[in-house]
Amino acid sequence: MIHSLFLINSSGDIFLEKHWKSVVSRSVCDYFFEAQERATEAENVPPVIPTPHHYLLSVYRHKIFFVAVIQTEVPPLFVIEFLHRVVDTFQDYLGSTNVGDQLPTGQLSVVPWRRTGVKYTNNEAYFDVIEEIDAIIDKSGSTITAEIQGVIDACVKLTGMPDLTLSFMNPRLLDDVSFHPCVRFKRWESERILSFIPPDGNFRLLSYHVSAQNLVAIPVYVKHSISFRDSSSLGRFEITVGPKQTMGKTIEGVIVTSQMPKGVLNMSLTPSQGTHTFDPVTKMLSWDVGKINPQKLPSLKGTMSLQAGASKPDENPTINLQFKIQQLAISGLKVNRLDMYGEKYKPFKGIKYMTKAGKFQVRT
Repeated sequence: MIHSLFLINSSGDIFLEKHWKSVVSRSVCDYFFEAQERATEAENVPPVIPTPHHYLLSVYRHKIFFVAVIQTEVPPLFVIEFLHRVVDTFQDYLGSTNVGDQLPTGQLSVVPWRRTGVKYTNNEAYFDVIEEIDAIIDKSGSTITAEIQGVIDACVKLTGMPDLTLSFMNPRLLDDVSFHPCVRFKRWESERILSFIPPDGNFRLLSYHVSAQNLVAIPVYVKHSISFRDSSSLGRFEITVGPKQTMGKTIEGVIVTSQMPKGVLNMSLTPSQGTHTFDPVTKMLSWDVGKINPQKLPSLKGTMSLQAGASKPDENPTINLQFKIQQLAISGLKVNRLDMYGEKYKPFKGIKYMTKAGKFQVRT
């Protein structure tokens, strides 16, 4: 019934929280803080506050707000009675008529994820947009499934208590977004802008998912010709790898692997670039391609020695690809601007993009 419980002191700091199902971001309390600003006295804050996805129910005792987060409609008096029991339990345990004097107030920093007094000689904020593409391509080159898992990792070294906003050219691309607790969720819901006071150092600002297949561009293709003949001791093998929808960026770190059928005894192949290995025991073929030059596409071709008298394999092997593309988010996501408020200095700012293969398979 109750998803999460937040304890908020008279200064407006969330100093204690408890989650029962999954973690609800602290930013849900932005709705509560807005209602608190409108109320003239603490006692006048509405006990029930509806939000787009939750209800916030609260009681105010001992100079502390006890705020419960629920996701479905329940009798409000039932929840409020439960909150009063929670306060009574604190009072019995702490042996004090004023629970607010006994509980830690968390006022070392107004922002619990950032320490106070942070100082740097060089102030800088760098963000890495990293996308991993999972795809299955059929033998004709059509996409069977494709989806993108993305993250934005941050390295922030800024003096004081900076307040940042990060906006995107096309934020509607993002689906199933999970935020760091520093992100003000309400601002994202209404404006699709990330507004936050960042932690100090390295942290993951958000993760997201793009699953609409028409939005997922496939950055690489494989031309293949793999043939086995009945009652023949030789087979033919030829593959070529090329770029596709990369916005002119270079595909690098390309590695092609394929689990060959048991009937393949050995392979005699010649790569146009890179190095290859074939393990006759595990039947694993590996080709370290490196970078793809669009003017001279890398290929691997030759023959396969097959077990004498063995019947043709039921199906051709699957080709697996690893690769990465610098300075490209394959979803098309682009940061529009990064702004800082609350501090007067000008920081160094940078955004980098990278796309890499997750589970990327081509069926032959």
